[in-house]
Amino acid sequence: MVVGAFPIAKLLYLGIRQLSKPVANRIKAGARRSEFFKTYVCLPPAQLYHWIEMRAKMRIMGFKGAVIKPMNEEAAAELGAELLGETIIFTIGGVCLIAEYSRQSFNTKKKEEELNNKLLYLNQELTELSLTVETLDTQVREMKRLQLAQPGFSKN
Repeated sequence: MVVGAFPIAKLLYLGIRQLSKPVANRIKAGARRSEFFKTYVCLPPAQLYHWIEMRAKMRIMGFKGAVIKPMNEEAAAELGAELLGETIIFTIGGVCLIAEYSRQSFNTKKKEEELNNKLLYLNQELTELSLTVETLDTQVREMKRLQLAQPGFSKN
C-alpha cells in the first residue's frame, strides 16, 4: 500500500495561520498601550475608516452634505487596533497563500521538466533504435545479396 507524501508545507502554513491570531492579539494589546502606536498607527486608519463608513451611510440615507464628526480617541484607538489585528491576520493568510501557490508552481514546473527530459530521452532512444534497425536491414540485404551471388544457389 502506497501512502502519499505527508503535506508538511501545508501543515506548516496551517500552524502559521493558527498562530497569527494570538500574535495579532498581542500586537493589538501593545498598540493600545503604546502612545506612539495609538497616535500614528491606530488612530489615522480608524478615523479614515469611520469617515468612509459614515459618509457611505449618510449617502445611502440621502444626506449629501452632512458633516461627519471624528470618533473619540478611545473608540478610534480600539477600532484602529482591531483594524491592525485584522490586517496582520489577512497579511499572514495572503503570504501563506502566495507561498503555497509558489510551492505548487515550482512542483508543477519540476514535474514538467522531468516529463520533458523523459520525453527527450525516449526520442533519442527511438532515433537510435531506428538507426539500428536501418543498419540491421542493410546488413540483411547485403547477406541476401551475397547469398544470391554464390555459385550453385537457386532462388526457389
